[in-house]
Amino acid sequence: MGTLSAFAQKPTITFSLLDAIRIAQEQSPDAVMAKHRFRSSYWGFRTFRATYLPALQLDATLPNVNRSIDAITMPDGSSDYVPRSLTNYAASLSLNQKVGWTGGEVFLNTGLQQTTNFYSDTTTKQFLSDIVNIGFRQPIFTYNAYKWDKKIEPLKYQKAQRKYLEDNEQVAITAINRFFNLLSAQIEVEIAKKNYANYDTLYKIAKGRFNLGKIAENDLLQLELNLLKADASLEQSELNYNNMLFLFKSYLRLKTDDKIKLIEPEVSHYFDVPLSDAVQEAKNNTSTGLDFQQRLLQAQSDVNRAKMNGRFDAQLYASFGLTQRGYYLPDAYKSPLDKERVTLGITLPILDWGKARGAIRMAESNHDLVVTSVEQDKIDFEQDIYLEVMQFGMQKKQLYIAAKSDTVAKKRFNVTYKRYMIGKVNDVLELNNAQLDNDNAKLGYVNALKNYWVNYYKLRKMTLFDFESHLPISTNFDAIITK
Repeated sequence: MGTLSAFAQKPTITFSLLDAIRIAQEQSPDAVMAKHRFRSSYWGFRTFRATYLPALQLDATLPNVNRSIDAITMPDGSSDYVPRSLTNYAASLSLNQKVGWTGGEVFLNTGLQQTTNFYSDTTTKQFLSDIVNIGFRQPIFTYNAYKWDKKIEPLKYQKAQRKYLEDNEQVAITAINRFFNLLSAQIEVEIAKKNYANYDTLYKIAKGRFNLGKIAENDLLQLELNLLKADASLEQSELNYNNMLFLFKSYLRLKTDDKIKLIEPEVSHYFDVPLSDAVQEAKNNTSTGLDFQQRLLQAQSDVNRAKMNGRFDAQLYASFGLTQRGYYLPDAYKSPLDKERVTLGITLPILDWGKARGAIRMAESNHDLVVTSVEQDKIDFEQDIYLEVMQFGMQKKQLYIAAKSDTVAKKRFNVTYKRYMIGKVNDVLELNNAQLDNDNAKLGYVNALKNYWVNYYKLRKMTLFDFESHLPISTNFDAIITK
């Protein structure tokens, strides 16, 4: 009792269930980790998109100096070793653009080089310009990664968005559990205090009755034992309360030493959730529905890769440009000459001992396995939603029964206690049973409230839909990224 007495001297902060959920979704460890996971997915998607945007690149060598002794041919045909120095400056600017639907690449570049040769008795300088050069590289019979990434990567990012919303609902579920665990501990302390006070009063009265010979010694001993149990129960409930308080404050990251008091939540009204609506919203909104699509697409991509790789392959390279050279910089841009280049390379495996065929069969078999697995997972997914909807539908009756039981048990205990006080009831066991039923009924009602809110948020998580307000669950993802 000393611990709670110390708390009583401090200011009291009250928390409702919605307060706990809001704080947990803002600053709990799980909420922070969910935000970081989403940001990682966002930047991964940004990287994918950037890969297929035009890329501008500057390459330069400033300078390249080479001092050496080289063998040269003299005018008379003889050879001689002559020391020389070579300095080269080069710069080029290139613009590249991937062509996703073909898997190729278009490029445009321009460049300039200057070379200066220093011989022992002469110096020569020359400029070479690539005024403009345009071309493309095109694989013809290869696996086109972009074709599949364009389907899969946006799906992965959309799945990450939905996964964040689901994680946020899971944070709410964890907060609800922590809230009600602390609320139950708080009520247990209140019950233990009340029981201790009641049994202390009863024991004092019983001693007087025993001295007057109105009750047997066995009844007096039973009440003394009840008082000792109540004292031990109060101490244990205080210890449990402090433990639940620590877990509650730790999850919500509350940095306060003030006393915390929880407000018992109420269920303002009940609403029904049609099973067909829940299943449809789950398919439309959750990450699970997208995961089914992604797994099927990935399996199809693997089959296509196996069929295209290790078979006949060809790559086409073609470019056209204008170039010129000169001993002075302006001359390198006068009367440019054209240059063309066309290359067609082919790869044709002659003998691979069935390696390519085996890879295709493996990919096709894995595709069939994924299809079967997804079909079964869809069945299990709908079954889980069915069970959750049924479970939520039972909560109205469960809460009514728990509330009614609490009221009846409380009234029964009060009646039994008052009758015992005036000597109408001498059976201590009847009083004990009434007290136990009263305590259990109160905690049972709190547990029924907990089940209601946990089931409700589980249903929200499984469907990403708020059936109370009839709106999909959403958030401002831009705010998450910029924070």
